[in-house]
Amino acid sequence: MRTSSDRIIASRAPLLRGVRVPRRKASEEGGCGVVGFVTSVPVRGRNIFEPSMQMHNRGNGKGGGIAAAGLSPGQLGVDAATLRDDYILQIALLDPKAENAVEKRFVVPHLRIEHKARVKPVADYRDFGLPVRPPDVVRYFVRVKEKSLSAFAARAGLRGAPRRAAEDEFVYQNSVRLNRAFYASLGEKRAFVLSHARDLVIFKIVGYAENVVKYYGLEDMLARVWIAHQRYPTKGRVWHPGGAHPFIGMNEALVHNGDFANYSSITDYLRQRNIAPQFLTDTEVSVLLFDLWRRVYGYSSECVIEALAPTTELDFDRLPADRKRTYRAIQAVHMHGSPDGPWFFIIARSEPDAGKLELLGITDTSMLRPQVFALQEGEVSVGLVASEKQAIDATLRSLAAEDARFRPVADRYWNARGGSHTDGGAFVFSVEGQGNAPVKCADKFGKLVTSPPGEWRFDPASEPEAPEGGDGLLDEIDRAGRETAAARFFARAAGLAGNWDVDGVRWLLKRVERAARRDDEAREWALEVLGLLHDRRYDCGRTKRSVILQLAGDAIRSALGAVPPLAGNGPGKWKRVEWSTRGDLRRPLDGETALVIDAGDFPPEGEECDARFAVRAFQAGWKRFIVYGLKGQRFAGCGFGPGTDGVRVDVFGSSGDYLASGIDGMSIHVHGNGQDQLAQIIKRGTLVVHGDVGQTFMYGAKGGEVYVMGNAAGRPLINAAGKPRVVINGTCLDFLAESFMAGDPQKGGGFVILNGIQFDDRGRVVDQETPYPGSNLFSLASGGALFIRDPHRTLVREQLNGGEFAELTDEDWRLILPYLESNERHFGILVEDHLLTVGGVRRPPAEVYRKVQVVRLAVLARSATRV
Repeated sequence: MRTSSDRIIASRAPLLRGVRVPRRKASEEGGCGVVGFVTSVPVRGRNIFEPSMQMHNRGNGKGGGIAAAGLSPGQLGVDAATLRDDYILQIALLDPKAENAVEKRFVVPHLRIEHKARVKPVADYRDFGLPVRPPDVVRYFVRVKEKSLSAFAARAGLRGAPRRAAEDEFVYQNSVRLNRAFYASLGEKRAFVLSHARDLVIFKIVGYAENVVKYYGLEDMLARVWIAHQRYPTKGRVWHPGGAHPFIGMNEALVHNGDFANYSSITDYLRQRNIAPQFLTDTEVSVLLFDLWRRVYGYSSECVIEALAPTTELDFDRLPADRKRTYRAIQAVHMHGSPDGPWFFIIARSEPDAGKLELLGITDTSMLRPQVFALQEGEVSVGLVASEKQAIDATLRSLAAEDARFRPVADRYWNARGGSHTDGGAFVFSVEGQGNAPVKCADKFGKLVTSPPGEWRFDPASEPEAPEGGDGLLDEIDRAGRETAAARFFARAAGLAGNWDVDGVRWLLKRVERAARRDDEAREWALEVLGLLHDRRYDCGRTKRSVILQLAGDAIRSALGAVPPLAGNGPGKWKRVEWSTRGDLRRPLDGETALVIDAGDFPPEGEECDARFAVRAFQAGWKRFIVYGLKGQRFAGCGFGPGTDGVRVDVFGSSGDYLASGIDGMSIHVHGNGQDQLAQIIKRGTLVVHGDVGQTFMYGAKGGEVYVMGNAAGRPLINAAGKPRVVINGTCLDFLAESFMAGDPQKGGGFVILNGIQFDDRGRVVDQETPYPGSNLFSLASGGALFIRDPHRTLVREQLNGGEFAELTDEDWRLILPYLESNERHFGILVEDHLLTVGGVRRPPAEVYRKVQVVRLAVLARSATRV
């Protein structure tokens, strides 16, 4: 007996007649920029603008697009019922003269038009610097005519199917036919369907994503879900608006960073189900797969994610028995349709009948493309996902500037573990209902992700009063820089803050920030205190930690903004420069010790970026740098060359990729999370990161002393050699120290210490579920060692590939202890109380830490023992 999905697939057979799908298409380099967010209230299109702008390095002006879902009634000329019930058919006219022919063949005969409008461009495309004229867009609100739908249902064997299911498939197939007639992938191109969903629209051009918003005048368009893509597709016609992302399924739009190694086999898989790609891109086949599995086969989101990113090896073994059975069946049927290669998807979905909107982020099983997720909850809520954390920060800044209910710092940031038993490599943000409906987040398995508790409301215009115990801090603040040690003051203030509300914290930060304006000594003290209040983890009491990060960040920016300008010869040890005064650069005068760089208006890269300016300042004689106001600027600390011992760079704000790469002697302190490609090919020096780090951290590193307060994402320390010595206090997603070539640690070689800890919502140090969840630990390593805090012996031999567990010796402990003590000074993570104490009992190091060494060294050691 044929199911409805069988009948739908069979009904598509005529769509393949005469279609020739090329077996292979040339690939273009990957590395796109993708971003998306979903909010509890409608927000304007201008909020997708800023994150798109900041990911220009991931684009090239050859393809950009956006999608919006959860649209607001009235703004498109229709009421709420029409917006909910009708399909929004948007047709891109590459040849404006094709409009009548398209409408005559594929709209009027079959579709009842409730409303029609042209999307009018704001100005001439050349005014935006666009290389190719964007298509004219005609928008129809339509329903399928009863006669056409009845005939189609009879022909397709769908007479007993729900009306909406048959109507969805009619609209889908009608768009395929329209594209075949007016957009031949290898021939003439006059028009194509941009989107045909309910309560979801797509726009795309040859250009940058933000130009889509500007050209079509979408700045004030309201929607709850927005996604954007920078760059051309990695397969297909890369200089054509039809080839740009997003791509439409039925009621979902998908953007994609990466490319597939098995594009041809996926097209074969789809063709067996009477589906042929029309734009010849791997992104298009991705959304075709998603629509097939979700709508036609009726799979749950979990099963669709499993089909896209199958769970394998140790992660599969750790699944519950019922999931193993289900996943084994999915893989048996669909493995040859699963994308293979580096990819990351962001998907916007609309389910009007359920009153539901979704934003999905799904990563490949090897996590070969960067991804960051974030959640903010409060009076309004927002879920975000992007290629880079700086794009998330840019989105939140934009939202907060327009609506004070949003805040510029997320409550939680994290990465997904592709194809894993821990989170499944995917997260789904959803919002249901009208009004200010909360955004909920769950992983692939349905486990909810929530933000830490705490208050977030405060009146920024009010002057807070001293909280209980606050007056006792005033004398110390008055002696700032002379008699009061910053670390001791911070410890006392942080202890009191656990009993305060938001205004109590505001009072403290304002008092310390004002002290920074008194003199040089007070400024040094105040910046150290503010940095500790920003960086360290402690009990935030009734206040959300994200609010403290916001307030501390504001205080730091205010204090640094008050530093005297570089121009002139006025007194003071610190001098400040910004984009507009960069021409004032000179050598430091006697007594001048620090150059403060306001990086906010510097470009993210290139000869005029803040990183290159810092190099020129170093060449002029400056050795201490404080860089603040960063909005994703990249390459901080790069290009200084050798001979940089004694140089220190402090980084505040949303720093970008490649920070500290290639440094040779200098020290860099990142006050917050790092992003991707940090400390690549680092030679010497110190890097301290008061947060997490992103993908391919320390790739090809040759040396350096590095401390990370939080987690590292995928592929840290791949191909590292020489003598890097690294402490990661959290965990790593996978592929830690793959192909590590760092010699013998006892003879000057390198090593990694992995502590496997985290901070709970009260700022206390607790163990993670496992110090390392992945399957590729020390894989193919030929030198060096790992020292892993694993008091419960959760790690197993199957996680190793080229390494072997060994007992920690006294000699090993003497080797790593100085680095754990430095780690304690940087982050306040105590060796005795936090690392060696397990379950309230202080244990010997050999019972807490395990050593992983290369098999070759282990064999030699055993041979020497026998001799």
